[in-house]
Amino acid sequence: MADAGAIPETRYATLGDDRIAYQVFGDGDVDLIFLPASGDCIGLRWDWPGYSSFLRHLATQARVISLDRRGSGESDAPSSEPLPSWEMWADDARAVLDAVSSERAVIFGNADSGPTAILFAASHPSRTRGLILSNTTARFAAAPGYPGVPEDVLAQMSAFVQEAWGTDALIEYGIPDTAARDSLARYWYRRSQRFYMPPREAAKFLEGEQVVDVRDALASVQVPTLVIHRSGFEPIPSAQGRYLYEHIEGATFVLIEGRDGLVFTEPADEALASIDAFLRGLKDVAEPDRALAAILYTDIVGSTERLSAMGDREWRNLLDSHDVVARTIVEQHRGKIVKLTGDGILATFDGPGRAIRCAVTLGDALRPLGLEIRAGLHTGEVELRGADIAGIGAHIAARVLEAAQPGELLVSAAVPMLVAGSGIEFVDRGEHELKGVPGGWRLFAVEN
Repeated sequence: MADAGAIPETRYATLGDDRIAYQVFGDGDVDLIFLPASGDCIGLRWDWPGYSSFLRHLATQARVISLDRRGSGESDAPSSEPLPSWEMWADDARAVLDAVSSERAVIFGNADSGPTAILFAASHPSRTRGLILSNTTARFAAAPGYPGVPEDVLAQMSAFVQEAWGTDALIEYGIPDTAARDSLARYWYRRSQRFYMPPREAAKFLEGEQVVDVRDALASVQVPTLVIHRSGFEPIPSAQGRYLYEHIEGATFVLIEGRDGLVFTEPADEALASIDAFLRGLKDVAEPDRALAAILYTDIVGSTERLSAMGDREWRNLLDSHDVVARTIVEQHRGKIVKLTGDGILATFDGPGRAIRCAVTLGDALRPLGLEIRAGLHTGEVELRGADIAGIGAHIAARVLEAAQPGELLVSAAVPMLVAGSGIEFVDRGEHELKGVPGGWRLFAVEN
């Protein structure tokens, strides 16, 4: 950095009508975007010497980019319809990367921002150079074969967060080792949480995050990954960090001593050394040939009968109108039409929340033309073949469409867990057999 003691200026990236606060500092050869845990504001980060020292250390290795997600700290509240928190945070991160002309960056996820970092890396492999995961998880809640936290304990944690937000009680839970010896850290922690968002909103936000499950995305992470975890961090046990290491191909796992949820508090030497070595060891990666995507298929209900009744020319004109409307609405929802299928579309999106909003809007827009559609949605890995896609994920989405009723948007079981907190509701349609896909598949209909 030109001035090692300077505090970087807070700037704003724009996303639609919203402004996202960010800072950029450092002069390393690698870009690194730092996604902090909830309660951590960029406007106050430099007031705690321990935190400031960590950031300046990162800045010797990388150009560091950090932000306050929309709805927190110095950023605007989101003005568009609600999306899952991780999709919104990924949008914010991409907007900030664009604002600083960063084509590819290491994504550094901390605590509850970890799932967002994982999904960003899996969904945007062409924008991701590496992944660092600190004291985080793929899923907070326990599940068969998964070392999560029991659901009754998570419920107690939500109530505790609302009661303890911005007080010493939460500090002693989140960074107990540092809280016991550093009064300035206690003051900073309380103040940062209060500036981040009010207690009730924080509790609601964290409660929504507790049901997110990104375990299926781990196999889609294609970049070098470093997993760092504190051995005694109670809110997210180290077994969850080890799970990440075991399920991300080629990942490195570093277990460090202590109970704090922050990687830079003492003892920190091993963690900082591992980060330095990871950043120095990064090499250029090949263009990705696969990515995690929300895959949407639609088709027009009763198209054969309509064709017979209308005749070729009139039906062709109606299909042309359908195609124009579909292209416009998919583009408005930041999706990509892979192909027009004759009487429907195949489109991909970065996340299922936006895909659901798109499908609902498309159905409403086509109704005045006398067209009714059905839709199927699955989130999974696809093979990238130029402008086309292939692979089992696309095949599953097509089979989900076949199970949908007229006017229905049907989704696979992975989708509801990824859109928690967005206000989207589902009806359980039970288990189905999907042609050509092994096993039973639980499907859900989106409530309009």
